[in-house]
Amino acid sequence: MKQIQGGVTAPKGFTAGGVRCGVKQSKGEGNQPLLANMSVADYLSGKKDLALILSERECNAAATYTMNRVKAAPLYVTMEHLEDGTAWGIIANSGNANACAPQSHENAEAMCEFAAAATGHKAGDFVVASTGVIGQTLNIAAIEKGVPVLAEQLSSNGSDAAANAIMTTDTEKKEIAVTFTLGGKPVTIGAIAKGSGMIHPNMGTMLCFITTDCAITHELLEQTLHEIVPRTFNRVTVDGDTSTNDMCVILANGMAENPLVEWKDDSYTVFSKALHQVCEHLARCIAGDGEGASRLVTCKVHEARSEESAERLAKAVVGSPLVKAAMFGADANWGRVLCAMGYSKAPFRPEYVDVKFQSDVGEILVCQAGAGVDFDEDYAKSILSQDEVSIDICLHEGNQEATCWGCDLTYDYVKINGDYRT
Repeated sequence: MKQIQGGVTAPKGFTAGGVRCGVKQSKGEGNQPLLANMSVADYLSGKKDLALILSERECNAAATYTMNRVKAAPLYVTMEHLEDGTAWGIIANSGNANACAPQSHENAEAMCEFAAAATGHKAGDFVVASTGVIGQTLNIAAIEKGVPVLAEQLSSNGSDAAANAIMTTDTEKKEIAVTFTLGGKPVTIGAIAKGSGMIHPNMGTMLCFITTDCAITHELLEQTLHEIVPRTFNRVTVDGDTSTNDMCVILANGMAENPLVEWKDDSYTVFSKALHQVCEHLARCIAGDGEGASRLVTCKVHEARSEESAERLAKAVVGSPLVKAAMFGADANWGRVLCAMGYSKAPFRPEYVDVKFQSDVGEILVCQAGAGVDFDEDYAKSILSQDEVSIDICLHEGNQEATCWGCDLTYDYVKINGDYRT
């Protein structure tokens, strides 16, 4: 299995693109929509806000959605469009969530109609997604005018533009592709994602679009996605908020021409392993790019009674505001770790717990058998001052484990979210 360049256009038969059509005004631009007299150069300049991914062939498709009771209209439209388990493409905008807003369902349907008209397909052939501010009417006129320009920009090198177009408060694009062999044929999985704040998903990430040229049945595609999402994206927490717009979609067009994966055999295992690698990579990227974050925080709980209890404990630790604040200050305050474990409602024996802090600098034991030990505070601080730090928790109770990802809590998180809407 090899990581390669290309994102969602790395698999055979996929093109993508992204443009700026003016879904959301930049500060200082006033209230006039960015529609009048826009040239192609205008659409290609500035912060992109509209993305399109298209396959040459009809794809088997599967998706997971937010468990938030309040769901944005694009999720309901996508659910309807994927009832037959197929799709040709994905259209998505940033700058507006199209959630809890006037005409939200109509506007989500309209986005699919625009994409269909520009590409020669039907509206029901498209997945639709939105991300941004909740409760504001979507600037559908800007999208309508931008889609034809966007369709003309579709290319086999367009993943970068699409990845940038779905970003909101993200500081960097999230993109990956891997290649491997099935039945003697090279197979590729590519993906882009966005997510920085309002991240505590119960399905997937804020937005994640995955493409593959693997020939695999819809049933197995759906099954493996639903197996992998809980062990990757569901183990990320930035701020404890589950978005109204979370969606993870995978499209498989079969153009690799590998023998059809229709049983849970060795080919299925290889495909699942590759998909897991893609999803875990993006999950880590999302955690590390948390709003205002200065470091990625990983928590691994091992020798647990069950994977479920290990996950619950690890997620409580990386989700704790006090632990996150301690990580920001590079403070080896292991007591906050045990405190978070204690309110997780997962079964464990505190008197058995060992805690270590780790990074590229090294590792240090700070708690053994549920009690503090003498350790070098300066060395601990140097370990916790790195861009990526890990909290290793050993329960000494079983053979199960789980890893979750989060980030530190900085002053900038409040600054970013204090004026996010305005």
